[in-house]
Amino acid sequence: MSGDAKLRAAIIGGGMGGLAAANALRRRGLEVTVFEQSAALGEVGAGVFVYPNSLRQLERMGFGETLARLGGKIGPGSRYNLKDGSYVGDILTTDSAGWNGMYGMHRADILDTLAAALPPQSVRTGHRAVGFSQDADKATVRFANGESFEAEVVIAADGINSAMQLFVVEPSLPEYSGFRAYRGLLARDKLGSWPDDTHQVWMGDGKHFMTFPVRSGTMLNYVGFVPTPHETLESWSAIGDRDELAASFADWDPRVTNLLSKVETCFWWGLFDRQPLRTWTNGRLALLGDAAHPMLPHLGQGVNQAIEDAVALGVLLEGRGSDEVPAVLGAYENLRRPRTSMIQAEARQNGKRYDSDYESIEQRDEEIRKTAIAFRKGLYDYDVEAAARALRVQ
Repeated sequence: MSGDAKLRAAIIGGGMGGLAAANALRRRGLEVTVFEQSAALGEVGAGVFVYPNSLRQLERMGFGETLARLGGKIGPGSRYNLKDGSYVGDILTTDSAGWNGMYGMHRADILDTLAAALPPQSVRTGHRAVGFSQDADKATVRFANGESFEAEVVIAADGINSAMQLFVVEPSLPEYSGFRAYRGLLARDKLGSWPDDTHQVWMGDGKHFMTFPVRSGTMLNYVGFVPTPHETLESWSAIGDRDELAASFADWDPRVTNLLSKVETCFWWGLFDRQPLRTWTNGRLALLGDAAHPMLPHLGQGVNQAIEDAVALGVLLEGRGSDEVPAVLGAYENLRRPRTSMIQAEARQNGKRYDSDYESIEQRDEEIRKTAIAFRKGLYDYDVEAAARALRVQ
């Protein structure tokens, strides 16, 4: 590889983390190819949050106007409630500077936005990675269809059950949280009076329920978190039991019961994370997103942290030579691991807050009003691009 040639990057996984990485690396001058095991790119009908810490990065990539058009803006009036609807506290929707960069997004809308910015030939579907090897000059990924691909850097963005993770670290099984989440979308016009442009959370009886807008506010995303002793499949597309969902929140705030009375179908998925991995990198191979740090959804940061990973990699790999890749990937891990490990732990703790796993509800509510808000301000203020740039000049 000549000194002025572009680094070639193979990204394994065509979900939001993989496509964010593809855009971030192309923006920094790398030659990128994405490999997705499914026959086509696609996301199911579910909502996710885009918070200030990732939105500022997406805006720098040029996606700000599109996301603002497709997202559901979330702002004042967002609040934590007890199960009967009593007010607990406000939900923070800005960073410390007062910038409101918080949207509810349909997963497919983010995926489509990221995919549309890539050359069609840079995404190859029907490629399930099954092998990896490397030498002093390059890495090789082998696929189940018999093909192989050589690159100077390989980014594994293939999710919590990552096949590529096995080439980085000893096997680590995901840990079941004891909860399943029921989720779905409901047309906003079916609800009559509803607090528009807000994120609402209800807490009580060892479970919680939340809503937020997506698709320009025309749809409402709802999620009910319910304990279960039996592991539920970690899948975004498993069909849930609508009646069981409604029964789980039968005596809650009338706003919740009214919403659930209008639900015809829903999905469910089991909530898993894992303890922080011993390492994320092996020479020319690095893990990203859920492959590196799966986290419970109780801070809504899974996608946001994958985007931060992608931006960090782009900044750190820009202008590098092939011989520098292993050291650069090590620097990426050193930058990202402390932050994602902290967020993984806080996501677990926030789930305990929501589900009243406290001797004193008053103590829980005080934490939500103060401690949790202080944590979120630091979370939203963080600028991963600035942090990665500072690391480059050290």
